[in-house]
Amino acid sequence: MSIALSEQEILRRESLQQLRELGINPYPAEEYKVNAWAQDITDNFNRFPDTYKNVTIAGRIMSRRVMGSASFAELQDSTGRIQIYLKRDDLCPGEDKTLYNTVFKKLLDIGDYIGVKGYVFLTQTGEISVHVKELVLLSKSLKPLPIVKRDEEGNIHDAFTDPELRYRQRYVDLTVNPSYKQIFINRSKIISSMREYFNKQGWMEVETPILQPVHGGAAARPFVTHHNTLDMPLFLRIANELYLKRLIVAGFDGVFEFGKMFRNEGMDRTHNPEFTGLEIYIAYKDYIWMMAMVEECLEIVARVVHGIPVVQVGANEINFAGPYEKLSMYDSILKYTGIDVSAMDEVALRQTCNTLGIEVNETMGKGRLIDEIFSAKVEANLIQPTYITDYPIEMTPLAKKHRSKEGLVERFELFVNGKEIANAYSELNDPIDQRERLEEQLVLAGRGDDEAMAMDEDFLRALEYGMPPTSGLGIGIDRLVMLLTNQHTIQEVLFFPQMRPEKKAKAAIVDDFVNIGVPAEWVPVLNKMGFNTIEELKAANPNKVFNDLGGMRKKLKLEIIMPVKEVVMAWFE
Repeated sequence: MSIALSEQEILRRESLQQLRELGINPYPAEEYKVNAWAQDITDNFNRFPDTYKNVTIAGRIMSRRVMGSASFAELQDSTGRIQIYLKRDDLCPGEDKTLYNTVFKKLLDIGDYIGVKGYVFLTQTGEISVHVKELVLLSKSLKPLPIVKRDEEGNIHDAFTDPELRYRQRYVDLTVNPSYKQIFINRSKIISSMREYFNKQGWMEVETPILQPVHGGAAARPFVTHHNTLDMPLFLRIANELYLKRLIVAGFDGVFEFGKMFRNEGMDRTHNPEFTGLEIYIAYKDYIWMMAMVEECLEIVARVVHGIPVVQVGANEINFAGPYEKLSMYDSILKYTGIDVSAMDEVALRQTCNTLGIEVNETMGKGRLIDEIFSAKVEANLIQPTYITDYPIEMTPLAKKHRSKEGLVERFELFVNGKEIANAYSELNDPIDQRERLEEQLVLAGRGDDEAMAMDEDFLRALEYGMPPTSGLGIGIDRLVMLLTNQHTIQEVLFFPQMRPEKKAKAAIVDDFVNIGVPAEWVPVLNKMGFNTIEELKAANPNKVFNDLGGMRKKLKLEIIMPVKEVVMAWFE
């Protein structure tokens, strides 16, 4: 299969071949033992200079300044960047100067991984640098990195900012925009600190099936697949709730799982079809106890990430230190709309939605209609952490009936900055009541509600063996990370978010270029310059293309007539 290569890619492949001809393996297999890192050196050299007299460091070449017999380069490892200094006679003490004169100066490129050994010193300008005594190529980069320029004041120009490219090529994004790594470092801290908190309480981390014969535990549309050996349909889990409850039936006092969930639904700045959820179930507790636990846990997490419980999210300062405000579902709608929906039937709720300009359809039952009103008129107002409690029974088929309020269940959702990040119940453990609730879900499914829950007979059988009073909680980890890292789209906190298939532009043929006025003999030159489609050419700067054509003619020693500037300008009309 032929691959259209840019001029840079062609040159790098030529350098690759020349390195091999020199006996240099551009992709060595041996372990390279590193004993120092950029951030550690820059943080500690001034205090402990004797510690860095013999360092081995590895990373990518990110910039370089070649100055005859001496050069500077910038090396980037996993912790940051550091300047390295290379002197020809130090690097090549013998007669053979190939490593410096040919390999470093001509055959290495920005983006190549190298390893260097030497000692740390201060340059005349006071910059901490590594004086290189040994250099080895660890990996040759065949594609050029996007050029991100920094001026003397540190301002960035030509940054790699296109979200489409950043999310699709995260490996490039985190290389040229290393500041984004902190988001994922903090993500790891958030999960680790929650796990540590749960472990200290004596609760056990478990794993439950991702492929499930029945999609249950939440109201959502599942992904469907097929198991060939068993010849049966399976679903990617929309929740792990029902399996975790089975473990409470089995006698565990507390179980939790950080896991991937999958919902075959829309994508926007707060939804991804594959997301990370935490679910935790604690025996002999209720949803009131769970509120206090969540407040304590989230304050600890905020302090781990920021040192204080107050987090800046956009224009808002969010305080994760409790206690949090509590509003019932009905009271919150009354507060922000002035409408009391507590006694309304389905017909009245549908009329209310129409009055409020909320789009609904005939498949929605009473619970979904109330949820639509809440989503449209209440959520955005809940900036500081707020518990919305005591939901209508129709909205929550897995929660226990309220101990004192008819028609409601013991449930809360935690909203922060206008978005739900946690959902908890006093779990329903009455198997007869649970069966009746799931049967009601089947009726909704029959009306066309593709988010209605399915009947899970094995889960009902488990409940019939007896489940103790239990409180359960689910937290959307991705949304929590968004909050604690001040990000406004879920894609920013996922290494590899789902995206549409990449559109591959079809390479133009010679006749396509000729049709816009390009002489046929110049088409291969344009291809070498990276223009393989008419669209790529049209998007370029005409003056730069004209100048580069002259440069390529000279470089390749072409004996063809250089087109005049007016002709080249016409290609872009």
